Amino acid sequence: MGHVELPDSDRTGPVGLVGAPRPRTVSNRPRSNGLDELWQAPAAPRERSGPAAAKIRATGCIPVVAGVELLGLGVPALLVLRAGGQSRAALAAAAAALAWSALRAVRGRYAQRPAGGAPGVLSTAGDWLLFMGVLAVLHTATGDALDPATAVVALLPGLSAGIAAQALRRLPWPGRRPRAVRRVLVVGEAPGVDRAVRLLAARADHPYAVVAAVPVGTAPLECGVPVPGRLAPAPADDDVSTVLGGAFAQDADLALVVPGPQLSEERLRRLSWGLHDGGLALSVLPGLSGIAAGRIRATAAAGLTLLHIAPPLRRGPQPALKAVVDRVAAALGLLVLTPLLVLIGAAVRFGSDGPVFHRQTRQGQHNRPFTMWKFRTMVADAEAHKDRLRTANEIDGPMFKMRRDPRVTGIGRLLRRTSLDELPQLLNVLRGDMSLVGPRPPLPDEVSRYDEREFRRLSVKPGLTGLWQVSGRSDLSWQETVSLDLWYVDNWSMATDMRLMARTLRAVTDGRGAY
Repeated sequence: MGHVELPDSDRTGPVGLVGAPRPRTVSNRPRSNGLDELWQAPAAPRERSGPAAAKIRATGCIPVVAGVELLGLGVPALLVLRAGGQSRAALAAAAAALAWSALRAVRGRYAQRPAGGAPGVLSTAGDWLLFMGVLAVLHTATGDALDPATAVVALLPGLSAGIAAQALRRLPWPGRRPRAVRRVLVVGEAPGVDRAVRLLAARADHPYAVVAAVPVGTAPLECGVPVPGRLAPAPADDDVSTVLGGAFAQDADLALVVPGPQLSEERLRRLSWGLHDGGLALSVLPGLSGIAAGRIRATAAAGLTLLHIAPPLRRGPQPALKAVVDRVAAALGLLVLTPLLVLIGAAVRFGSDGPVFHRQTRQGQHNRPFTMWKFRTMVADAEAHKDRLRTANEIDGPMFKMRRDPRVTGIGRLLRRTSLDELPQLLNVLRGDMSLVGPRPPLPDEVSRYDEREFRRLSVKPGLTGLWQVSGRSDLSWQETVSLDLWYVDNWSMATDMRLMARTLRAVTDGRGAY
């Protein structure tokens, strides 16, 4: 992963990951930012006299934001529908505006402290695409006579109004204070501390900055953070004073405890009492990771704290809706993009000898093989040269990638950079072999070398785009690609799909990692 390793020592000065507003790993490529935040702890800074009571965001702007979005979609829709001679234009516009506001509210856009900050352009665009998809399904199911083109024109101003309304949240409203950075002191055994620091340092979409660690035992740390003190392997009377002393020395306002064999239930309970009495906030890192916050529900029974984890979506309304959206969107995409597809096909055909399309066997859901279609971007006999180039592979794991693959044609480089070579896969989506969003479809040779963990990628249909597409594509290592795909397999939802499709446009325009 390329993080900087410094020797472990009992020091209090800022070194390694400390000193910047937020710790990061040193890497030659951008880190992915498609996953949920690791923590949902309060973001208010701790007051030395006791727990912080001030709210981070004022609530005065929320009604204004909701009102602007409601009117921003409803009024233009009313004008367009009336101009088009639609019957019951006022009722249709009001219903659309209320449905839009309800969708935004359900997705937490009006929350006092939405996760990840106030919604931006991409999240609003994702909501609007989801809104249009739902309306399209309802239109098809009810046989409404409203012209789809008129409906799109009528509702399009709602997207701009949503973006503008959410921008209002960033204005200096009275009583607002910026989101605080949480200065974190990690407590736990060395392996757990190193893992927590590494994960928090690898991402920038959260407010947690690790400033120090208090390890349990004498094992050295590899993460390079300051160590203001250590806990004995067995429970001791100075546990609380050691952690509180380290927190005050490093100005930490949150203790992040990583449970382990040397941090038993009773020891952790007594530590929590002392930290809370001392005014230090406490979070506990569970043993599970890679689970979206929306799938977790905390309950208590017989004095035990239970974390209920919802199973991944495999059956029910959302998978059925996903299948409908896939087929409808693929059919519309092929219809609208026909002129572009013909133009690209002509460029491929006259750019080099060989067929227009490249057909390749890939493994789909439940390891079922299918024929995937792409525009040909390489010379006709590219596969014959693969063994000769295998030593030049630039990625670990079973995949083969070269930044400057000599088999790629001139027009092929342009198609790869813009991802236009993938457009024929809309046929695979229409046939049901693929989905619009999902893991990368692997080759049979790659699957033959999968372990049990990697094989789980085949639990869902492969996708035209996915987390790997918006997080670096070929710049990602094999393990990073697998981790992103597994997160999607376990945590996908229609809302996630809409967000990823909205972010795909930016990734394709950027072209980073496409080769």
